[in-house]
Amino acid sequence: MVAEAERIRVVVVDDHAVVRSGLLAFLEGESDLEVVGAAEGGAEALELLAGLDAEGRRPDVILMDLQMVPVDGIESTRRIRERYDDVEVVALTSFGEPERVQRAVEAGASGYLLKDADADEVAAAIRAAHRGELQLDPAIARRLMSTLQESGSPAGLTARELDVVALIGEGRANKEIALQLGIGERTARTHVSNILRKLGLTSRTQLALWAVRERVVRVETGG
Repeated sequence: MVAEAERIRVVVVDDHAVVRSGLLAFLEGESDLEVVGAAEGGAEALELLAGLDAEGRRPDVILMDLQMVPVDGIESTRRIRERYDDVEVVALTSFGEPERVQRAVEAGASGYLLKDADADEVAAAIRAAHRGELQLDPAIARRLMSTLQESGSPAGLTARELDVVALIGEGRANKEIALQLGIGERTARTHVSNILRKLGLTSRTQLALWAVRERVVRVETGG
């Protein structure tokens, strides 16, 4: 049995009650996942997150439907990431539309999942997002790479920040980065936020793609 403190907290956001119910039903059967809430739209999701955050139960990952009204999943993702930059978002879409998925990732989503994915795939995508791993179709990754051409340069980053970028490029999560560099997890999270701001990026996914494109190599520091 997975300890409660180690379980991944999940919120489902989808405006179709049947889809929400289906997702909740099989997520609740995973011992390492804890469903802490569900919402039928972006505004409701933000209210839910505020309440959970106040209770000390901020979710780790949100499954976000992209096709919602009046506020779609892309704008909802952008608003959530602006307020809670440590909450990962996995976009849910009915069809593999590269343009829509690209916009979702640019808004801060960690990756995407088709709605017809089976239970194991959904659980795997949540775990991967929580670890900071990329879940992107190669074609979408290439398109995103090209959108990063105008982003910042390594010149503005400190040696420690370059260490962090290289580890993110390897798909390491904050906990692993902290252990690798001998720093606290909160410090690692702060570094990531500062790096995103300096480079004008909005998500770890974009940062990982940037690190790969720039061939950033971790700087070895003495002592």
